[in-house]
Amino acid sequence: MIEIVALHVSPVHAFEGRPTDGPRPDPGPVSRSQVEIRARLGIVGDRYFNHPAHRNAAVTFIAAESLDAWPVDPLVARRNVVVRGFDVDSLPRGAVFSLDSGDGPVRFEVHRPANPCAWMDQVIAPGAFKALRRKGGIRCVPLDDGVLRTGKSAAVIVSA
Repeated sequence: MIEIVALHVSPVHAFEGRPTDGPRPDPGPVSRSQVEIRARLGIVGDRYFNHPAHRNAAVTFIAAESLDAWPVDPLVARRNVVVRGFDVDSLPRGAVFSLDSGDGPVRFEVHRPANPCAWMDQVIAPGAFKALRRKGGIRCVPLDDGVLRTGKSAAVIVSA
């Protein structure tokens, strides 16, 4: 068992421009207790949902353990799904895994790392950008429709 610690959905991209100018404010709360996933499209309501340039990176994951060094809200990294107890950074490109938070399994295919950017030094703490290298999460494409909820979840690596 793992835990889905946080779910993030935002219709806008907050990290635009120079980090010293600060992030763009979200038009509303970004934290969710559940999200609706659509196969090959992403998370309903998110800025990358059905966005052609991001189809293979529509859903981002990060391990909560990567952020434990700082006393911050895990949503500041702006990854869609924050998990505890599942080392997402160790999954190779092309791996398929599933998460089941109570509504049935939803499979995801890993496409590439979600490398940190200079914004991490601004929104987390100085040095976070460098510290999160190789621990910034992964970008995935969902293979199934389904629902993810915060709380206990089962994770299964389908293929690596």
